[in-house]
Amino acid sequence: MNWKDIYLSPDNKSYYYRGKLLFGKTFLDALSFHYPAIAAVKDKDGSYHIDTSGNALYKERYTRTFGFYCGRATVVQGDNWFHITEKGRKAYSISFCWTGNYQENLCPVRDNENKYFHIDLVGSRIYNDNYKYAGDFKSGVACVKTIDGLFRHIDISGKFINEKSFQDLGIFHKNFATAKDKIGWHHINKAGIGLYPERYLIAEPFYNGFANVETFDNKKQIIDEEGNKVLEL
Repeated sequence: MNWKDIYLSPDNKSYYYRGKLLFGKTFLDALSFHYPAIAAVKDKDGSYHIDTSGNALYKERYTRTFGFYCGRATVVQGDNWFHITEKGRKAYSISFCWTGNYQENLCPVRDNENKYFHIDLVGSRIYNDNYKYAGDFKSGVACVKTIDGLFRHIDISGKFINEKSFQDLGIFHKNFATAKDKIGWHHINKAGIGLYPERYLIAEPFYNGFANVETFDNKKQIIDEEGNKVLEL
């Protein structure tokens, strides 16, 4: 049985394969199977992970469990958040007030002072700075909200990739990111330079060379990577 062909029921409580109920049971809650063929579920005893035979991977039960990414899964035990390995062992000794999902072997976390930063696979900080918010890494770059309330991009060593700050930021997708300044949303390159002079109420990431934007008079448009209007929706 290919785990990729297992699908979750619309109510997120059971699994099906080729139209047949798997494991002969329903759960109180369930998430889709993730690589390496593991799913997070919850029953009357608590939350845990199962394999494609429906067997629990370990004896422990948690308040909440999430999917595996980079060989690590976030679990919650009361007020404590941390990651476990695919064998069900705690990946590091400390706990946090919140943990994200690992991407590119790095993960954003929030400590008990509500400070955000990134950790590696063994729970060690990858830099000394603290932020008001930190997002996932993608292609070696992550968005953070600095102490002054502005957003910037950092690399995997924690260094800013440019000298630009913004009111809000998106991740880089195919070398461009969405960014909001005092005027509005637009797109920037990795040097933090805008691709065009216009600003928008909403700007979505580029998708194969084109992006969906909304003007301040609520007109939806498609623009190209030079900011030219291609189509009005």
